[in-house]
Amino acid sequence: MSTSQDDDPTEEQLSSEEADELVREIEQRRSLRGIAAGVVALVGIAFSVFQLFLASQGFSFGFSLPVVGELSLSLQLLQANAIHVAFALILTFLLFPASTGEGFLSRRLARIVPWLESHLESANPAVRVAAAGRRGVRWTFADPDQDRIAPIDVLLTVIPILFSVYFLTAFTEIRDMRVFGLESGRTLPEMAPLVDSLLGGMPIVGEYSWAMILGVLGILLVLEATRRTLGLPLMILVGVFILYARWGHMIDQGTPLVGVLAINELAWTDIVQNLWYNTENGVFGVPVTVSVQFIYIFILFGSFLEMSGAGQWFIDLAYAATGRRKGGPAKASILASGFMGTISGSSIANTVTTGAFTIPLMKRSGYSPEFAGAVESSASSGGQILPPVMGAAAFLMIQYTATPFADIIIMATIPAVVFFFGVWVMVHLKATQEGIGGVQGADLVPLGPHMKRGWFYLIPIGLLLYYLIIARLSVSRSAWFTLVALAALVTAIAAYSERTRGRLLVSLVGIVGAEFAAYVIGGVGVLGLVTGGGAAGMAAGDALGVVVGKIGWYLIAAGLVTLATRPLTDSPYLELDPAVENATDRFASRLNRQRLADNQFARLGTFLVKSMDEGAKTAVPVVIAVAAAGIIPGVISVTGLGPNLTALIRAVSGGSLVVLLVITAIASIILGMGMPTTVTYIILVSMLATPLVEFGIPLLAAHLFILYFGVIADITPPVAVAAYAASGVAKSDPYQTGIKAFSLSLNKAIVPFAFVLVPGIVLLREKANAADLPLRDRFRVVNPSDLADLTYSVPEILIPVAGVFLGVVALGATVIGTLYTGLSRLERTGFGVSSLLLMAPGLLSTSVFDLLGLVGVTVTVNDLVLDLALRGVGLALFVALAVRNRREAETEPAHGEPEGSPEPA
Repeated sequence: MSTSQDDDPTEEQLSSEEADELVREIEQRRSLRGIAAGVVALVGIAFSVFQLFLASQGFSFGFSLPVVGELSLSLQLLQANAIHVAFALILTFLLFPASTGEGFLSRRLARIVPWLESHLESANPAVRVAAAGRRGVRWTFADPDQDRIAPIDVLLTVIPILFSVYFLTAFTEIRDMRVFGLESGRTLPEMAPLVDSLLGGMPIVGEYSWAMILGVLGILLVLEATRRTLGLPLMILVGVFILYARWGHMIDQGTPLVGVLAINELAWTDIVQNLWYNTENGVFGVPVTVSVQFIYIFILFGSFLEMSGAGQWFIDLAYAATGRRKGGPAKASILASGFMGTISGSSIANTVTTGAFTIPLMKRSGYSPEFAGAVESSASSGGQILPPVMGAAAFLMIQYTATPFADIIIMATIPAVVFFFGVWVMVHLKATQEGIGGVQGADLVPLGPHMKRGWFYLIPIGLLLYYLIIARLSVSRSAWFTLVALAALVTAIAAYSERTRGRLLVSLVGIVGAEFAAYVIGGVGVLGLVTGGGAAGMAAGDALGVVVGKIGWYLIAAGLVTLATRPLTDSPYLELDPAVENATDRFASRLNRQRLADNQFARLGTFLVKSMDEGAKTAVPVVIAVAAAGIIPGVISVTGLGPNLTALIRAVSGGSLVVLLVITAIASIILGMGMPTTVTYIILVSMLATPLVEFGIPLLAAHLFILYFGVIADITPPVAVAAYAASGVAKSDPYQTGIKAFSLSLNKAIVPFAFVLVPGIVLLREKANAADLPLRDRFRVVNPSDLADLTYSVPEILIPVAGVFLGVVALGATVIGTLYTGLSRLERTGFGVSSLLLMAPGLLSTSVFDLLGLVGVTVTVNDLVLDLALRGVGLALFVALAVRNRREAETEPAHGEPEGSPEPA
């Protein structure tokens, strides 16, 4: 195994604290201490608790308090969405500074005092006033060290509380305003007489309804939160759409191309009502609804799974499985990133968390820093396309396409596997080229003992797949049940040891038996029976079904009972995330009770609190992203722009499917640079999905196409956020890391063209009565009978899928410059052509037909026959080149270096 001369072989991996700090720097998030950190944690935990109630009981839920008694709350969708966004806004203003004093405006304002000093004496009152004003402005707005909550942030947190209260207490008025307009709402003086006496004479307060004022402030807050969390470009883009809704009527309809963007004149009240008090479009529209119902609970599930120690266990599992193979560190990085993709849908977090361990090992084994960072960022970006979680955009796809999540998992599996296989092939070929072997034994954990130590981490993922695919429960219920199972698992593992396993079993049997008896006797659990809530008993079979359904809660109870008597149990299998262990140690130090660090109750409590806190912090940028992005489809809806926009896009594409696909791909990459994939997906689906479907592309394939190119943006220079995060870990050149990451992910750019042209690759088939159905309903996910129909499955699924897998091997040879041995330029070109023919021959043939159509030549050919023929040509070319290269490799020891030295990827 070769070793890089440029790297220190003793280089240590990043600690969890250093990795967290790197993520904070990239996200420009505050690092708070003391009371401020406690306040943020309390808000985050409250956010998570609110979402857990929604996931477990829906929008109508109740609970009992010892003194107060029974409390119930029934929310409308708009109210739940408003509270959801309010929590995210509050956390945004607490976590992300308004300014660090280094921005364009801050630097310009900072020149005022020096300018005055250069023209006036320092003792001049104007200079002193300006200096005092500068100090006051910096104290109010700026947070240079990103370690304190500024006064402006405290002030801005009040507004989300105000509009949440309004949504909860005046929903009848909001509902009436949908008919009569915002002008019909009460003004603030009408709602509060005290305000009338104090502020009633102010024009805005007395002239506009409180609903209008809150709507304007709310939209402005979303824009400001977008600037803080996602950057100025997205805020400007969303703001332009809002201004377009107000003044787009000024566009002349007679202007070529742009004239189709002309709209009817709208008043500000109409715009605010549709963007703020609407669950179909706008801030609280479909994207936020999906966040409330699906995205947050899955982020929380990922946080619980990561804090339980599963993240590090999956990384070690990847190294145990592949570490000794050729190029083992890079292959393990691919597997580890795939595993972590089931936990985190964030490319940046996945890159840093996994890369902190994998990148140093790749560098020590001989990979260059740039290549090591590229492998990690490329594989980590694939977490958003890898079932079963797939990141937030997959849940949006459920809502936009009205497709069950199980079908989306089935549809997305093959392309995701192809992508990870393609990166695997490239790192293998790079290892062949550079002579890189496996990981040294000291860095590996034997597979058998490792599986024995943490096999239970696979249970939550298995349960999630069962609930989604087999039981076909809703996404939110599946996530909730899996979350309960995970909590039960961690509690049981914490309570398990050689000394306590008998006690744990007896506790579980006793609790289950008591509950079963209570249901048989009184039809309620033990607690209900004791408090006098029992009624008619249940049949034994029914009681058993109820008890089995609650086994997770009983396991939690049994674990807690066990720990109540053995709180210092030394659990041999519980290895919580370092963040949990560190938090427990800090808590014990503050109380000056070091034994708390070994107390399993304290560790479990910290695990619970830390999981909910980190889940909320992770969710904040996602919630802000979907809230801001929802404004764009809201504007398209309220202005009636949709059909005109479709006509414009078709005109620009010239009626060519290939041109439209290329436009969509480029737009996805450009728009996705530096923005979350969810934002790119929402915006482009709103604008481009309909034109794609009108060209005959299946709806699901069109949405997946947009998602793929949105993900590619994370590793595409010049704003390759995931690649730049990896370069921070690898200490490599950011731009070169991005270039290499993009080259490793080239198959992710070709595969989408392949499956939109041949839907069988994503297991979609045209319905028998497709001609009688709307365009968006003409395709369905295949079923077993489709697979059994060989006349369909072989040419439409088996051959194209095999071609895609062979194609990524040819693509890997093209990019790396090696197969069995080095390739000449001509051979690399040949492999590149064979790759295109094997993966997406329809892209080539359709382009040729479009060009012929421009000169008036029409060609009629059987698409299936042509597709198979071109794939056959690609296969023949691939085999011929591979055989030749294999022979060159076999003769290489006898005849020296092969003709054409390989070039670095």
